[in-house]
Amino acid sequence: MQPVISIQQLNKTYASGHPALQSIDLDIRKGEIFALLGPNGAGKTTLISIICGIVNPGSGRVLVDGHDIIKDYRAARAQIGLVPQELVSDVFETVWATVKFSRGLFGKKADPAYLERLLRDLSLWDKRDAKIMELSGGMKRRVMIAKALSHEPQILFLDEPTAGVDVELRRDMWNMVRGLRARGVTIILTTHYIEEAEEMADRIGVISKGRIILVEDKQALMHKLGKKQLTLQLQQPLASLPAELNGHRLELADEGHALVFTFDAQREHTGIAELLKDLAQHGIDFKDLQSSQSSLEEIFVNLVREARA
Repeated sequence: MQPVISIQQLNKTYASGHPALQSIDLDIRKGEIFALLGPNGAGKTTLISIICGIVNPGSGRVLVDGHDIIKDYRAARAQIGLVPQELVSDVFETVWATVKFSRGLFGKKADPAYLERLLRDLSLWDKRDAKIMELSGGMKRRVMIAKALSHEPQILFLDEPTAGVDVELRRDMWNMVRGLRARGVTIILTTHYIEEAEEMADRIGVISKGRIILVEDKQALMHKLGKKQLTLQLQQPLASLPAELNGHRLELADEGHALVFTFDAQREHTGIAELLKDLAQHGIDFKDLQSSQSSLEEIFVNLVREARA
């Protein structure tokens, strides 16, 4: 299947000499939710801005649904809706006028029924005659989403869409994203809320210092890089780890009241049986045990740390 977005050897260096993007190669599949993660200044917004035609690339090629973003700008841009980080709108216009105008910018025929459904889905219908300046921050964010979807794009970019918004809006937004994906819309999001990427994304891309350091299916990433840990709550605390247990990947925790054993759950021999046997031999009793797996946030932090090293 041809990717809906294809990026080849994309580079961008700003006038200051800062290399914002370096040799980016990335394909995004039609109908997926792709999460782009990276620390501040990693190049996330620059990459999105180039694809959306806001920033000029330095070199390289970007195709959107087969259309070159430079040679066939109008056709490429018509496929894209963008919800930027900043709330930018005409504060003196009404919600309805703003969304209607955005649709017209792309040469779409008037469709009041579609715009009504859109505003209802975003809980904006009752505010359709209110001026933007009269709305709360959360409602303004909803208007930005409505503007981005007004021309029925097949690709939606969400650049830090839930930064600073309330829990209710965040929940509504992700319900809407799931509905869009079900209708075949491709979603690309950047977020600082890694738990959202963990819950929503089909694939994860990690960018650091302007370079893509990893692209992986979310489940495969969790499977490949995630660690499992077994935590044993001890009957009696230990002042230090006995030398006899040095052969195990053990750490003391909770001021000596717990032992944490790290293992690979995919290996045939995890080492758990041997650990429990050695604990019994040395008279170390435990009263409870529980297992846990690395979160996407832990994996992300480790990847970025390695890339910076």
